[in-house]
Amino acid sequence: MSSNTFAALGLAESLLRAVDQARFLQPTPIQETAIPHLLAGRDLLGIAQTGTGKTAAFALPMLQHLAATPKQPHRYSTRALILAPTRELALQIEESLNRLGSGQKCRVVAILGGVSRFMQVQRMRAGTDIVVGTPGRICDLMATGELKLNEVTHFVLDEADRMLDLGFIRDIRRIVAALPVARQSALFSATMPAEVAKLAETLLRDPIRVDVARTAAVELPIEQHVHFVDPAGKRALLDRLLTDPALSRVIVFTKTKRTANRVAESLDTGGVRVSALHGNKSQPARQKALEQFRSGRARVLVATDIAARGIDVTGISHVINFDLPAQPEDYVHRIGRTARAGASGVAISFCDAAEHGTLRAIERMTGAAIQVVGGTPMAVQTARGQQPPAAKRAPQRRWRSRGRVRTAA
Repeated sequence: MSSNTFAALGLAESLLRAVDQARFLQPTPIQETAIPHLLAGRDLLGIAQTGTGKTAAFALPMLQHLAATPKQPHRYSTRALILAPTRELALQIEESLNRLGSGQKCRVVAILGGVSRFMQVQRMRAGTDIVVGTPGRICDLMATGELKLNEVTHFVLDEADRMLDLGFIRDIRRIVAALPVARQSALFSATMPAEVAKLAETLLRDPIRVDVARTAAVELPIEQHVHFVDPAGKRALLDRLLTDPALSRVIVFTKTKRTANRVAESLDTGGVRVSALHGNKSQPARQKALEQFRSGRARVLVATDIAARGIDVTGISHVINFDLPAQPEDYVHRIGRTARAGASGVAISFCDAAEHGTLRAIERMTGAAIQVVGGTPMAVQTARGQQPPAAKRAPQRRWRSRGRVRTAA
């Protein structure tokens, strides 16, 4: 963690007061590095995982710039645009903007799918300072003339790698084509595959690159455990773990929406207060599930990876990977839901035989072996790519028969 202060970064007094009220004690590495460059007007390419404080890293400079050049946007227009891959993340960013911008007159409108567009259009009618939303609904309002981007001076593309995974590249290109050439842009991504690098080249002008992803993955104060278990035994193992009251607020991640529903139904039948969050649910249902979990009315939230980069709930004691994620990078995003705001946390993963390769990839990425707390020694060795010790192999017998040597196990 940096020894610097927010005051030393050049932020205005109103923003420093908001930062203090939000109880941000010190800037995180991404904030310390990115904020001065963004305040200076530079484009920025940020490689940072969720939970590293990147929302404030781009929100604070944006709010300061907009306050320094007050202007009433025209009808259906906005001065700044932030794109997020999921509705949950968009709403989280909107909440952060409102909290950090509480000391200045800055209007923020969330434009996202899954809810009625009527209220969103009504809020856009008089124009706004910042629009934060998902690409699909942004394109919908652009097509009807109820969102105009010709006055945008600040543009942020958040979680770019996730955007591409979800197939938003065409929508992104359409949106970017409608933006003014003269603008400040920032792109944030947890990883930097070739597709994201190519996208950055088309969006950014002479950008500053800030890379804190690897540091964030290694330094999370999270105990990491793995259980080797057959697929059929995962539900029983989950039930057994949840008998421990220390698992007070738990997110259970599954690979598919169907599994999320089945796990949630099983837990509910067993008397566990549970909510489910995945892409098949409507936006009101997703918000209700998240609010039940945030308020404590639900002890367990069962979610797919759609939630891994959009849940900002304090006090999560444990993250359980019921299924390991398809991409090793998503493992860090999942477990990063715990150990937030300086707290510690515990991440528990279930690993069946088909997931051994994924486990090895996760350990290679994080640079550390995950502590095994359940499973047979043979399963552990197989998962770690080891051969059983020679002493445990069956002895061989040799004998001669008609001049030939035969070996039998």
